[in-house]
Amino acid sequence: MNVPDELAAELETAQWRKASASGANGGDCIEIAPLTGDRVGIRDTERPDLVPWVVRGGVFRAFVAGAKQGEFDF
Repeated sequence: MNVPDELAAELETAQWRKASASGANGGDCIEIAPLTGDRVGIRDTERPDLVPWVVRGGVFRAFVAGAKQGEFDF
């Protein structure tokens, strides 16, 4: 997958963070990073070498709201 140079540079210096409760999941965690242009980077903590997903901020906020309401519970 090709990533535009300006986005690749931003992803390299992004401030990635994961939830404080993620240690209880045995390593099954994701990290997020706020990006310019109201975008959010999402990556697997066990595979930070893979190209992250980048979504619009509104999409990420809708996902978080749905997760809080249990819409994605298995």
